[in-house]
Amino acid sequence: MKVCPFLPVPASRITAADAQMLDSTADAVTCYEFRLAYAQSKLADGLPAQAILQLNRAFSADLGPDAEILKRWPLPYAAVAWILDARPDRTGLFLGNPRRHWQHYATRMSGSLRELRIWRSWACCWLCHGRLPEDEFPFDQQQIEHEHIRIPHPDAVARQLDLQGMPGEARLWQEQLLTQ
Repeated sequence: MKVCPFLPVPASRITAADAQMLDSTADAVTCYEFRLAYAQSKLADGLPAQAILQLNRAFSADLGPDAEILKRWPLPYAAVAWILDARPDRTGLFLGNPRRHWQHYATRMSGSLRELRIWRSWACCWLCHGRLPEDEFPFDQQQIEHEHIRIPHPDAVARQLDLQGMPGEARLWQEQLLTQ
């Protein structure tokens, strides 16, 4: 895949061993920037589904609202949209089903920043709408029916991002919705 303009380009290929070493020692800002660069590295390796997983980890970083890194590398909604727009069915690479992935991620969330991360997952799920054909990339209807899942409306997602997220986060996400 091409280089994503919304992610930092690492100086060299990043490996899983690099990630393990970093996660045990680094602060949230370092982890955030690392995960963004690792996503770019995964894209360079032809692994967009794994790049999405790294962006999930970046969304999990417990950054303060005044974190300087966000001026340089805003929350990666634009990177998610870019990956979806450059989807592998056009390039022959494996993407998986991002819509289903974020549905499962939102409904099985645990750990720190749980509520915010749920809303960020629904936000990413909505980025799939209009970008990925629903017949090829469907929701998990079985989970929806068996677990009585209610997919929140984009207005609810925006309200929650405004309440729980970083300053301007809802606007940042909505800009990507508007570019579909």
